[in-house]
Amino acid sequence: MTLQSVGIISTGTYIPKDFLTGEDISKRSGIPKEIVEKKLGILKKPIPGPDDHTCEMGIIAAREAINKAKISPLDIDLIIYIGEEHKEYPLWTAAIKMQQELGAVNAWGFDVAMRCGTTIMALKVAKNMMRSDDSIKTVLLAGGYRNVDFIDYENPRTRFMYNLGAGGGAILLQRGVQNNHVLESHLITDGTFSEDVVVVAGGTKNPITKEALEQKLNMLDVLDPEGMKQRLEEKSMQNFLKVIRTALEKSGYTEKDIDYLGILHMKKSAHDYVLKELGLSEERSIYLNEYGHIGQIDQILSLEIAEKKGKIKEGDLVVLVSAGIGYAWGATAIKWGDCSCQLSN
Repeated sequence: MTLQSVGIISTGTYIPKDFLTGEDISKRSGIPKEIVEKKLGILKKPIPGPDDHTCEMGIIAAREAINKAKISPLDIDLIIYIGEEHKEYPLWTAAIKMQQELGAVNAWGFDVAMRCGTTIMALKVAKNMMRSDDSIKTVLLAGGYRNVDFIDYENPRTRFMYNLGAGGGAILLQRGVQNNHVLESHLITDGTFSEDVVVVAGGTKNPITKEALEQKLNMLDVLDPEGMKQRLEEKSMQNFLKVIRTALEKSGYTEKDIDYLGILHMKKSAHDYVLKELGLSEERSIYLNEYGHIGQIDQILSLEIAEKKGKIKEGDLVVLVSAGIGYAWGATAIKWGDCSCQLSN
């Protein structure tokens, strides 16, 4: 059986106009500016303005992707919302609102969530759905992110999340196209970390109360910081590299074939470690120190910046990689440019 390829026909991003600088974060947290900028790797990061709501940022990015692809919203068969659970309303399917606002009346939609691994997971889900259902030819992945709302800069336990920002991103996929083939993905989840990083109040275990707000229990926190650090150090980089290498192996490549790595924002030493382990120079990636970490939007943003800077060319092998609280790791390989090869199962 011959399977049709699935390719990326366009992307879109939205970055709010308001930013926090490394100096701002230094003042709020008490961490020296030099450490914020050089160790945490944050020169500045976007933060939401009064109208930068989560789903709305995804809608703006989706409109950009649709315009760039020169298609009609009526051509979209499926919308997968890849934003955060933190959105305009607590109990809400954002994909359906997105469908309405875009005028994609022929589509149906649903939301997915795997923290900062959502885009990678959604690429795999979308590709598999498109190749198993003939009625799904064009899929929109889009969403927004503003988990910066949950950061308390006075809580040192969440220091590794001071890079959280805000923004929106979108990817349009189409079955049967000859460009930017989405190859294989690999994902790992580890439930031993599932309750390490949480917002304590606001769920069924601990409803929001006046006392909870006074104690800042409605903000992100790390319940066992030392335990998490020890366990994560044993697994994080190992799993990070494993998903990259396995996605490549499934796609018929090795790390030596990587031309560009679209990687999430993390501390500079970790970023450099991954590149070194893969044998990649700094030119083969982009360090998002002027954006911070916009969750699952990072990979889309990295891809767009790389295109604009000419870091990705025809025939290149691109790998998008993520890691998300929970913990989850994921990578997807993409053959960039024109590819007329037939893919078979």
